[in-house]
Amino acid sequence: MTTTKRDTRARHMADPPHPEPVRAASGIVGARPTPAQARGRQAEELAARHLAARGLQIIECNVRCRGGEVDLICLDRATVVFVEVRLRTSARFGGAAESITAAKRQRILLAAQWWLGGAGRRYRTAPCRFDAVLLDALDDACINWLPGAFDAG
Repeated sequence: MTTTKRDTRARHMADPPHPEPVRAASGIVGARPTPAQARGRQAEELAARHLAARGLQIIECNVRCRGGEVDLICLDRATVVFVEVRLRTSARFGGAAESITAAKRQRILLAAQWWLGGAGRRYRTAPCRFDAVLLDALDDACINWLPGAFDAG
């Protein structure tokens, strides 16, 4: 028995939709996020809700380019805000604020410049600010928002 194009199309239409493939932060399709990656994602979602409740508009999440990344990009009125979210449940290696090193700030700046030159080009002339949201636990009560935590210089 031969299968016609029509039969094939009907069979595919009857198939249930395939779920979106799982993609870990590593970018590998099918990989499950590690527990640390899952906690990081939860911290970013908590920070986004916290900032939105305080009037910031969330534009983008997890912007990555070669050599850099920004957790959240927001608008605070006419100011573009690049936000680094840090969760530290233990002070064993220093607190959340201490974990934003000069190298990390450079990676955030690189991603901010990359975004402003591409997807965010309409904001290129807007004032920019670099904030940090620090968390000691995945709890609203443990959020410390630092507007202007560091500058681009």
